[in-house]
Amino acid sequence: MLDTTLLRTFMEVARAQGFTEAGRRLGLRQSTVSQQIGRLEEAVGRRLFVRDTHTVRLTADGEALVEFARGMLELEERARQHFAGADLRGRVRLGAGEDFVISHLSDVLAAFVRRHPAVDLELTVGLSGFLYQKLDAGELDLVLAKRRPGDTLGRPLWRDRFVWAGREGEVLDPAKPVPLVLYTPPSISRSVALEALERHGRPWRIACVSGSLSGLRAAALAGLGVTVQPRAMLPSGMAEVPHLPPLVDVEFVLAGPGATGRGPAAALAQAITDSAVRLQGAA
Repeated sequence: MLDTTLLRTFMEVARAQGFTEAGRRLGLRQSTVSQQIGRLEEAVGRRLFVRDTHTVRLTADGEALVEFARGMLELEERARQHFAGADLRGRVRLGAGEDFVISHLSDVLAAFVRRHPAVDLELTVGLSGFLYQKLDAGELDLVLAKRRPGDTLGRPLWRDRFVWAGREGEVLDPAKPVPLVLYTPPSISRSVALEALERHGRPWRIACVSGSLSGLRAAALAGLGVTVQPRAMLPSGMAEVPHLPPLVDVEFVLAGPGATGRGPAAALAQAITDSAVRLQGAA
């Protein structure tokens, strides 16, 4: 049986993509995290991470262990709750972006509902700015959404880079304004796109506005223009568009009063945090 303490550290390193950040989240020194990962690699007899001066990436064996570790930690949690007599009851109001809902979030939520059948789960899908407004109004317990690096709201799960996205092979005429396919405000990706173009003095025009990812995708695939998306979550059929101003990073966070403490909202927050590696990327 693998040590679940080592498995938790392993999962945090995989989520944080770094030993130092994982240590910060766990309250451990970086050297302690390295030692625990070394012990786990000894126990399984395989190398779990590829490390260099800039990045930490899962090996193929590490990716396989993510699935096993998730199952083992979930089983441990179920056993702990069973013998503690702590069957969860109540309601959780979760807000999430559409890009999460069409990826692997449904699998995470289905597993949570099976594990806690006495918990009523309510899901609100919307843009990050809209979800934060509902959170501020007390209408949501948890929000899984984007934020810009430097913002302090929420618990960071992972970081990605915004990219310009359009249909395969899309090349824009540099002599014409950039045709944009954007979310309705308030939208982080909309603000990022307009700021980047203004900063580089690149003319632009709004060719399409939509409140949904499916609407943006349809417009982009029709050739109406380009949009902004996290690189790892590009919808199917879309690709990066070159020769446009560089964009900033984006962080994915779990925010809300239910993310800490005890109860059904805290349990869902932990389930989402444990599944952060799966949530990175489109289905």
